[in-house]
Amino acid sequence: MAFDYDLFVIGGGSGGVRAARLASSEAGAKVALAEEFRMGGTCVIRGCVPKKLMVFASSYREMTVDAAAYGWDINIGDFNWPTFKGKLDLELDRLENAYRNTLARAGVEVFNERATIDDAHTIKLASGKTVTAKHILIATGGYPVKPDVPGADLAITSNEIFNLKELPKSVLIVGGGFIACEFACILNGLGVKVTQFYRGEQILRGFDLEATSMISDEMVKQGIKLRLDDNAASLEQTDGGILVTDTQGGTETYDQVMFATGRTPNTNGLGLEALGLELGRGGAIPVDKFSQTKVPSIFAVGDVTNRINLTPVAIREGAAFVETIFHGRPTSFDHDQVPSAVFTQPELGTVGMSEEEAAASEAIEVYSAAFKPMQSSFAGRDSKVLMKLVVSKATQRVLGCHIVADQAGEMIQLAGIAVKMGATKAQFDATCAVHPTMAEELVTMKTPVRTT
Repeated sequence: MAFDYDLFVIGGGSGGVRAARLASSEAGAKVALAEEFRMGGTCVIRGCVPKKLMVFASSYREMTVDAAAYGWDINIGDFNWPTFKGKLDLELDRLENAYRNTLARAGVEVFNERATIDDAHTIKLASGKTVTAKHILIATGGYPVKPDVPGADLAITSNEIFNLKELPKSVLIVGGGFIACEFACILNGLGVKVTQFYRGEQILRGFDLEATSMISDEMVKQGIKLRLDDNAASLEQTDGGILVTDTQGGTETYDQVMFATGRTPNTNGLGLEALGLELGRGGAIPVDKFSQTKVPSIFAVGDVTNRINLTPVAIREGAAFVETIFHGRPTSFDHDQVPSAVFTQPELGTVGMSEEEAAASEAIEVYSAAFKPMQSSFAGRDSKVLMKLVVSKATQRVLGCHIVADQAGEMIQLAGIAVKMGATKAQFDATCAVHPTMAEELVTMKTPVRTT
Protein backbone atom coordinates (compact mmCIF):
# COMPACT_ATOMS: atom_id res chain seq x y z
CA MET A 1 0.00 0.00 0.00
CA ALA A 2 1.27 3.44 -0.92
CA PHE A 3 1.03 6.05 1.81
CA ASP A 4 0.95 9.82 1.57
CA TYR A 5 3.67 10.06 4.21
CA ASP A 6 6.23 7.84 5.83
CA LEU A 7 5.53 9.57 9.15
CA PHE A 8 2.72 11.77 10.40
CA VAL A 9 3.31 13.49 13.74
CA ILE A 10 0.41 14.81 15.79
CA GLY A 11 1.66 17.56 18.08
CA GLY A 12 4.22 20.33 17.61
CA GLY A 13 5.93 20.23 20.98
CA SER A 14 9.54 19.37 21.72
CA GLY A 15 9.24 15.60 21.22
CA GLY A 16 7.14 15.74 18.07
CA VAL A 17 9.22 18.42 16.40
CA ARG A 18 12.48 16.60 17.15
CA ALA A 19 11.16 13.34 15.71
CA ALA A 20 9.74 15.04 12.62
CA ARG A 21 12.95 16.97 11.92
CA LEU A 22 15.27 13.99 12.35
CA ALA A 23 13.08 11.63 10.32
CA SER A 24 12.92 14.10 7.44
CA SER A 25 16.38 15.69 7.37
CA GLU A 26 18.54 12.76 8.50
CA ALA A 27 16.55 9.71 7.42
CA GLY A 28 15.06 11.13 4.23
CA ALA A 29 11.49 10.23 5.20
CA LYS A 30 8.46 12.09 3.87
CA VAL A 31 7.05 13.70 7.02
CA ALA A 32 4.06 15.82 7.97
CA LEU A 33 3.14 17.35 11.32
CA ALA A 34 -0.15 18.77 12.60
CA GLU A 35 -0.39 21.31 15.43
CA GLU A 36 -3.69 22.92 16.39
CA PHE A 37 -2.31 25.69 18.60
CA ARG A 38 1.22 27.18 18.57
CA MET A 39 4.40 25.43 17.55
CA GLY A 40 6.67 24.66 20.47
CA GLY A 41 4.22 22.96 22.80
CA THR A 42 3.89 23.40 26.52
CA CYS A 43 7.59 23.94 27.19
CA VAL A 44 8.16 26.80 24.78
CA ILE A 45 4.77 28.53 24.82
CA ARG A 46 3.27 27.98 28.28
CA GLY A 47 5.81 26.14 30.39
CA CYS A 48 9.55 25.88 30.89
CA VAL A 49 10.70 28.87 28.86
CA PRO A 50 8.27 31.60 29.98
CA LYS A 51 8.38 30.22 33.52
CA LYS A 52 12.18 30.40 33.69
CA LEU A 53 12.10 33.97 32.38
CA MET A 54 9.65 34.79 35.16
CA VAL A 55 12.01 33.14 37.65
CA PHE A 56 14.76 35.46 36.46
CA ALA A 57 12.48 38.49 36.71
CA SER A 58 11.34 37.58 40.21
CA SER A 59 14.86 37.17 41.60
CA TYR A 60 16.04 40.75 41.13
CA ARG A 61 14.27 42.18 44.16
CA GLU A 62 16.24 39.99 46.55
CA MET A 63 19.41 40.60 44.56
CA THR A 64 19.09 44.34 45.10
CA VAL A 65 18.67 43.79 48.85
CA ASP A 66 21.89 41.76 48.85
CA ALA A 67 23.59 44.41 46.71
CA ALA A 68 22.87 47.05 49.33
CA ALA A 69 24.49 44.85 51.97
CA TYR A 70 27.56 44.64 49.75
CA GLY A 71 27.83 48.41 49.55
CA TRP A 72 25.84 49.27 46.45
CA ASP A 73 23.48 52.26 46.59
CA ILE A 74 20.52 50.81 44.74
CA ASN A 75 16.87 51.85 44.73
CA ILE A 76 14.24 50.10 42.66
CA GLY A 77 10.55 50.70 42.20
CA ASP A 78 7.72 48.24 41.69
CA PHE A 79 7.84 45.49 39.12
CA ASN A 80 6.31 46.54 35.77
CA TRP A 81 4.35 43.55 34.51
CA PRO A 82 3.28 45.10 31.15
CA THR A 83 6.92 45.82 30.28
CA PHE A 84 7.98 42.27 31.07
CA LYS A 85 4.90 40.77 29.40
CA GLY A 86 5.56 42.63 26.16
CA LYS A 87 9.12 41.34 25.96
CA LEU A 88 7.98 37.84 26.94
CA ASP A 89 5.43 37.75 24.11
CA LEU A 90 8.08 38.83 21.59
CA GLU A 91 10.46 36.14 22.82
CA LEU A 92 7.83 33.41 22.56
CA ASP A 93 6.97 34.59 19.04
CA ARG A 94 10.66 34.38 18.15
CA LEU A 95 10.97 30.86 19.51
CA GLU A 96 7.82 29.68 17.75
CA ASN A 97 9.12 31.03 14.47
CA ALA A 98 12.42 29.27 15.09
CA TYR A 99 10.57 25.97 15.51
CA ARG A 100 8.63 26.58 12.32
CA ASN A 101 11.75 27.51 10.40
CA THR A 102 13.50 24.39 11.65
CA LEU A 103 10.68 22.20 10.33
CA ALA A 104 10.60 24.07 7.02
CA ARG A 105 14.35 23.67 6.50
CA ALA A 106 14.02 19.96 7.28
CA GLY A 107 11.31 19.59 4.62
CA VAL A 108 8.47 18.74 7.02
CA GLU A 109 4.98 19.65 5.79
CA VAL A 110 3.03 21.43 8.53
CA PHE A 111 -0.74 21.48 9.00
CA ASN A 112 -1.90 24.23 11.35
CA GLU A 113 -5.00 22.39 12.52
CA ARG A 114 -6.21 19.60 14.74
CA ALA A 115 -5.60 16.03 13.64
CA THR A 116 -7.30 12.84 14.81
CA ILE A 117 -6.81 9.19 13.94
CA ASP A 118 -9.34 7.32 11.82
CA ASP A 119 -7.51 4.00 11.64
CA ALA A 120 -4.02 2.56 11.99
CA HIS A 121 -2.75 4.51 8.99
CA THR A 122 -5.29 7.28 8.41
CA ILE A 123 -5.32 10.78 9.88
CA LYS A 124 -8.26 13.13 9.62
CA LEU A 125 -7.62 16.88 9.74
CA ALA A 126 -10.05 19.46 11.10
CA SER A 127 -10.51 20.81 7.55
CA GLY A 128 -12.01 17.46 6.59
CA LYS A 129 -9.00 16.31 4.62
CA THR A 130 -7.71 12.78 5.24
CA VAL A 131 -4.17 11.58 4.68
CA THR A 132 -2.37 8.29 5.21
CA ALA A 133 0.96 7.46 6.81
CA LYS A 134 3.02 4.34 7.29
CA HIS A 135 3.79 5.43 10.84
CA ILE A 136 1.89 7.77 13.17
CA LEU A 137 3.56 9.43 16.13
CA ILE A 138 1.40 10.98 18.85
CA ALA A 139 3.13 13.77 20.74
CA THR A 140 0.22 15.81 22.04
CA GLY A 141 1.57 16.38 25.56
CA GLY A 142 -0.65 17.14 28.52
CA TYR A 143 -2.76 19.90 29.97
CA PRO A 144 -3.53 21.19 33.47
CA VAL A 145 -6.72 20.06 35.18
CA LYS A 146 -8.86 21.77 37.79
CA PRO A 147 -10.40 19.95 40.75
CA ASP A 148 -14.11 19.32 40.84
CA VAL A 149 -15.08 21.99 43.36
CA PRO A 150 -17.81 24.66 43.15
CA GLY A 151 -16.57 27.77 41.40
CA ALA A 152 -13.44 26.15 39.94
CA ASP A 153 -14.07 27.98 36.66
CA LEU A 154 -13.15 31.24 38.42
CA ALA A 155 -9.55 30.07 38.80
CA ILE A 156 -6.72 30.05 36.30
CA THR A 157 -4.06 27.40 35.65
CA SER A 158 -0.43 27.57 34.58
CA ASN A 159 -1.67 27.92 30.99
CA GLU A 160 -3.34 31.26 31.63
CA ILE A 161 -0.91 32.86 34.07
CA PHE A 162 1.34 34.11 31.28
CA ASN A 163 -1.59 35.92 29.66
CA LEU A 164 -2.65 38.04 32.65
CA LYS A 165 -3.06 41.70 31.69
CA GLU A 166 -1.93 42.77 35.14
CA LEU A 167 -0.52 41.08 38.22
CA PRO A 168 -2.93 40.50 41.10
CA LYS A 169 -2.14 42.02 44.47
CA SER A 170 -2.97 38.73 46.17
CA VAL A 171 -3.16 35.16 44.92
CA LEU A 172 -4.03 31.74 46.26
CA ILE A 173 -2.13 28.87 44.66
CA VAL A 174 -3.67 25.46 45.24
CA GLY A 175 -1.30 22.52 44.90
CA GLY A 176 2.00 21.24 46.21
CA GLY A 177 3.83 20.01 43.13
CA PHE A 178 6.69 21.71 41.35
CA ILE A 179 4.44 23.97 39.26
CA ALA A 180 2.58 25.25 42.31
CA CYS A 181 5.76 25.84 44.30
CA GLU A 182 7.59 27.48 41.42
CA PHE A 183 4.81 29.97 40.79
CA ALA A 184 4.40 30.65 44.51
CA CYS A 185 8.05 31.73 44.57
CA ILE A 186 7.82 33.63 41.29
CA LEU A 187 4.78 35.68 42.25
CA ASN A 188 6.10 36.31 45.74
CA GLY A 189 9.31 37.64 44.21
CA LEU A 190 7.32 39.94 41.93
CA GLY A 191 5.60 41.51 44.93
CA VAL A 192 2.33 39.57 44.99
CA LYS A 193 0.96 38.46 48.35
CA VAL A 194 1.00 34.67 48.02
CA THR A 195 -0.93 32.00 49.93
CA GLN A 196 -0.44 28.35 49.03
CA PHE A 197 -2.71 25.45 50.00
CA TYR A 198 -1.57 21.86 49.82
CA ARG A 199 -3.65 18.97 51.05
CA GLY A 200 -0.63 16.86 52.00
CA GLU A 201 1.82 16.96 54.87
CA GLN A 202 4.71 18.41 52.84
CA ILE A 203 5.11 20.04 49.42
CA LEU A 204 6.92 18.40 46.49
CA ARG A 205 5.78 14.87 47.27
CA GLY A 206 8.08 12.25 45.76
CA PHE A 207 11.23 14.30 46.09
CA ASP A 208 13.76 13.84 48.89
CA LEU A 209 12.05 14.82 52.14
CA GLU A 210 15.04 16.57 53.70
CA ALA A 211 15.38 18.70 50.58
CA THR A 212 11.68 19.55 50.34
CA SER A 213 11.52 20.41 54.03
CA MET A 214 14.30 22.95 53.53
CA ILE A 215 12.55 24.47 50.51
CA SER A 216 9.32 24.70 52.50
CA ASP A 217 11.12 26.52 55.30
CA GLU A 218 12.82 28.93 52.89
CA MET A 219 9.53 29.72 51.13
CA VAL A 220 7.93 30.63 54.44
CA LYS A 221 10.93 32.79 55.36
CA GLN A 222 10.44 34.69 52.12
CA GLY A 223 6.88 35.58 53.05
CA ILE A 224 4.79 32.89 51.36
CA LYS A 225 1.85 31.84 53.52
CA LEU A 226 2.07 28.07 53.19
CA ARG A 227 -0.82 26.07 54.60
CA LEU A 228 -0.39 22.32 54.62
CA ASP A 229 -3.21 19.81 55.18
CA ASP A 230 -5.59 22.33 53.61
CA ASN A 231 -7.40 22.65 50.32
CA ALA A 232 -9.94 24.81 48.51
CA ALA A 233 -13.51 23.60 49.05
CA SER A 234 -15.32 26.26 46.99
CA LEU A 235 -14.79 29.52 45.13
CA GLU A 236 -17.27 32.40 44.81
CA GLN A 237 -16.97 35.68 42.93
CA THR A 238 -17.62 38.74 45.09
CA ASP A 239 -17.17 42.47 44.63
CA GLY A 240 -13.89 42.26 46.53
CA GLY A 241 -12.43 39.34 44.59
CA ILE A 242 -12.68 35.55 44.76
CA LEU A 243 -13.94 34.29 48.11
CA VAL A 244 -12.38 30.91 48.91
CA THR A 245 -13.74 28.55 51.53
CA ASP A 246 -11.10 26.03 52.59
CA THR A 247 -11.52 22.47 53.83
CA GLN A 248 -10.91 23.58 57.42
CA GLY A 249 -13.90 25.91 57.28
CA GLY A 250 -12.03 29.21 56.92
CA THR A 251 -12.69 31.87 54.29
CA GLU A 252 -10.52 34.49 52.64
CA THR A 253 -10.74 36.69 49.55
CA TYR A 254 -8.05 36.81 46.87
CA ASP A 255 -7.60 38.80 43.67
CA GLN A 256 -6.74 35.62 41.81
CA VAL A 257 -6.75 31.86 42.39
CA MET A 258 -4.50 29.46 40.51
CA PHE A 259 -4.99 25.70 40.49
CA ALA A 260 -1.80 23.69 40.04
CA THR A 261 -3.31 20.37 41.02
CA GLY A 262 -1.99 18.13 38.29
CA ARG A 263 -1.81 17.57 34.56
CA THR A 264 -3.35 14.89 32.39
CA PRO A 265 -2.32 13.43 29.01
CA ASN A 266 -3.94 15.19 26.06
CA THR A 267 -5.69 12.23 24.44
CA ASN A 268 -9.33 13.31 24.45
CA GLY A 269 -10.98 12.92 21.08
CA LEU A 270 -7.95 11.54 19.25
CA GLY A 271 -9.86 8.40 18.24
CA LEU A 272 -7.63 5.97 20.08
CA GLU A 273 -10.39 3.98 21.76
CA ALA A 274 -11.87 3.09 18.37
CA LEU A 275 -8.53 1.52 17.46
CA GLY A 276 -8.73 -0.76 20.47
CA LEU A 277 -6.10 1.14 22.44
CA GLU A 278 -6.98 1.01 26.12
CA LEU A 279 -5.67 4.16 27.74
CA GLY A 280 -3.86 4.09 31.04
CA ARG A 281 -4.26 6.20 34.15
CA GLY A 282 -5.53 9.67 33.38
CA GLY A 283 -5.74 8.90 29.68
CA ALA A 284 -2.06 8.09 29.16
CA ILE A 285 -1.08 6.09 26.09
CA PRO A 286 0.60 2.79 27.08
CA VAL A 287 3.77 2.13 25.08
CA ASP A 288 6.69 -0.30 25.20
CA LYS A 289 10.33 0.70 25.64
CA PHE A 290 10.47 1.70 21.97
CA SER A 291 7.45 4.02 22.39
CA GLN A 292 5.26 1.66 20.35
CA THR A 293 1.59 1.11 21.18
CA LYS A 294 -0.34 -2.12 20.73
CA VAL A 295 -1.20 -0.86 17.24
CA PRO A 296 2.14 -1.52 15.47
CA SER A 297 2.00 1.56 13.24
CA ILE A 298 1.22 4.00 16.07
CA PHE A 299 3.80 5.36 18.50
CA ALA A 300 3.73 7.98 21.26
CA VAL A 301 6.35 10.07 23.04
CA GLY A 302 6.44 12.74 25.72
CA ASP A 303 3.92 13.68 28.38
CA VAL A 304 1.07 11.93 26.57
CA THR A 305 2.64 8.64 27.70
CA ASN A 306 3.01 9.84 31.32
CA ARG A 307 6.41 8.24 31.80
CA ILE A 308 8.73 11.07 32.88
CA ASN A 309 7.09 14.36 32.01
CA LEU A 310 10.12 16.48 31.17
CA THR A 311 10.97 18.23 27.93
CA PRO A 312 14.46 16.71 27.53
CA VAL A 313 12.94 13.26 28.03
CA ALA A 314 10.39 13.85 25.26
CA ILE A 315 13.19 15.01 22.95
CA ARG A 316 15.26 11.90 23.67
CA GLU A 317 12.23 9.64 23.20
CA GLY A 318 11.54 11.28 19.85
CA ALA A 319 15.12 10.79 18.73
CA ALA A 320 15.11 7.15 19.87
CA PHE A 321 11.91 6.57 17.89
CA VAL A 322 13.59 7.81 14.70
CA GLU A 323 16.67 5.67 15.32
CA THR A 324 14.46 2.61 15.76
CA ILE A 325 12.04 3.08 12.88
CA PHE A 326 13.92 5.01 10.21
CA HIS A 327 17.52 3.94 10.77
CA GLY A 328 16.84 0.33 11.74
CA ARG A 329 18.75 0.66 15.00
CA PRO A 330 16.44 -0.39 17.86
CA THR A 331 16.97 2.31 20.47
CA SER A 332 15.18 2.90 23.74
CA PHE A 333 15.70 5.87 26.01
CA ASP A 334 16.87 4.94 29.49
CA HIS A 335 14.41 6.53 31.95
CA ASP A 336 16.59 5.67 34.94
CA GLN A 337 18.47 8.42 36.83
CA VAL A 338 17.20 11.39 34.85
CA PRO A 339 18.40 14.67 36.41
CA SER A 340 15.80 17.36 36.99
CA ALA A 341 15.37 20.72 38.65
CA VAL A 342 12.54 22.48 40.45
CA PHE A 343 12.89 26.24 39.96
CA THR A 344 11.74 27.31 43.36
CA GLN A 345 13.77 29.90 45.22
CA PRO A 346 16.09 28.33 46.24
CA GLU A 347 16.16 25.74 43.47
CA LEU A 348 16.11 21.99 43.91
CA GLY A 349 18.39 19.89 41.72
CA THR A 350 18.00 16.13 41.97
CA VAL A 351 19.13 12.92 40.31
CA GLY A 352 18.65 9.31 41.34
CA MET A 353 16.92 8.03 44.45
CA SER A 354 15.62 10.06 47.36
CA GLU A 355 16.75 8.96 50.81
CA GLU A 356 13.32 7.48 51.47
CA GLU A 357 13.27 5.55 48.18
CA ALA A 358 16.79 4.20 48.63
CA ALA A 359 16.24 3.20 52.27
CA ALA A 360 13.24 1.14 51.20
CA SER A 361 15.40 -0.90 48.83
CA GLU A 362 18.72 -1.44 50.64
CA ALA A 363 21.03 -0.35 53.45
CA ILE A 364 22.34 3.15 52.81
CA GLU A 365 24.62 5.87 54.13
CA VAL A 366 23.52 9.49 53.98
CA TYR A 367 25.98 12.35 53.60
CA SER A 368 24.35 15.72 54.12
CA ALA A 369 25.53 19.28 54.73
CA ALA A 370 23.16 22.18 55.39
CA PHE A 371 24.83 25.55 55.81
CA LYS A 372 24.64 29.28 55.15
CA PRO A 373 26.37 30.03 51.86
CA MET A 374 29.03 32.72 51.78
CA GLN A 375 27.15 35.18 49.57
CA SER A 376 23.91 35.35 51.54
CA SER A 377 25.65 35.02 54.92
CA PHE A 378 27.74 38.12 54.23
CA ALA A 379 24.56 39.94 53.20
CA GLY A 380 22.94 39.02 56.52
CA ARG A 381 20.27 36.78 55.06
CA ASP A 382 19.11 33.80 57.13
CA SER A 383 19.02 31.31 54.29
CA LYS A 384 20.56 27.86 53.99
CA VAL A 385 21.56 25.48 51.24
CA LEU A 386 21.77 21.68 51.20
CA MET A 387 24.24 19.31 49.57
CA LYS A 388 23.29 15.65 49.94
CA LEU A 389 24.47 12.25 48.72
CA VAL A 390 22.63 8.97 49.23
CA VAL A 391 25.08 6.07 49.04
CA SER A 392 24.68 2.29 48.90
CA LYS A 393 26.27 0.75 51.99
CA ALA A 394 27.14 -2.43 50.11
CA THR A 395 28.60 -1.05 46.87
CA GLN A 396 29.38 2.56 47.88
CA ARG A 397 27.71 3.66 44.65
CA VAL A 398 26.08 7.09 44.84
CA LEU A 399 22.38 6.32 44.45
CA GLY A 400 21.12 9.90 44.64
CA CYS A 401 22.31 13.48 44.73
CA HIS A 402 20.12 16.34 45.96
CA ILE A 403 21.00 20.03 45.99
CA VAL A 404 18.98 22.91 47.41
CA ALA A 405 20.63 26.19 46.45
CA ASP A 406 20.62 29.00 43.94
CA GLN A 407 21.68 27.55 40.57
CA ALA A 408 21.04 23.99 41.77
CA GLY A 409 19.78 23.14 38.30
CA GLU A 410 23.14 24.04 36.81
CA MET A 411 24.98 21.98 39.43
CA ILE A 412 22.83 18.87 39.13
CA GLN A 413 23.37 18.71 35.38
CA LEU A 414 27.06 18.00 36.02
CA ALA A 415 26.54 15.83 39.11
CA GLY A 416 24.03 13.83 37.07
CA ILE A 417 26.80 12.65 34.76
CA ALA A 418 28.69 11.07 37.65
CA VAL A 419 25.59 9.47 39.16
CA LYS A 420 24.50 8.12 35.77
CA MET A 421 27.97 6.61 35.25
CA GLY A 422 27.69 4.78 38.58
CA ALA A 423 30.30 6.78 40.45
CA THR A 424 31.14 5.66 43.97
CA LYS A 425 31.51 7.78 47.09
CA ALA A 426 35.29 7.18 46.92
CA GLN A 427 35.36 8.62 43.41
CA PHE A 428 33.48 11.71 44.58
CA ASP A 429 36.00 12.00 47.45
CA ALA A 430 38.93 11.65 45.05
CA THR A 431 37.76 14.68 43.11
CA CYS A 432 39.47 17.86 44.27
CA ALA A 433 37.18 20.56 45.62
CA VAL A 434 36.68 23.88 43.83
CA HIS A 435 37.01 26.50 46.55
CA PRO A 436 35.20 28.59 47.61
CA THR A 437 31.96 27.17 46.18
CA MET A 438 28.81 25.66 47.61
CA ALA A 439 29.16 22.49 45.55
CA GLU A 440 32.56 21.63 46.99
CA GLU A 441 30.64 20.04 49.87
CA LEU A 442 29.71 17.21 47.48
CA VAL A 443 33.34 16.04 47.51
CA THR A 444 34.36 16.95 51.06
CA MET A 445 31.74 15.15 53.20
CA LYS A 446 33.70 12.27 54.78
CA THR A 447 31.39 10.95 57.49
CA PRO A 448 27.77 9.89 57.03
CA VAL A 449 25.24 11.78 59.11
CA ARG A 450 23.09 8.65 59.37
CA THR A 451 22.84 5.07 58.13
CA THR A 452 19.87 2.80 57.64
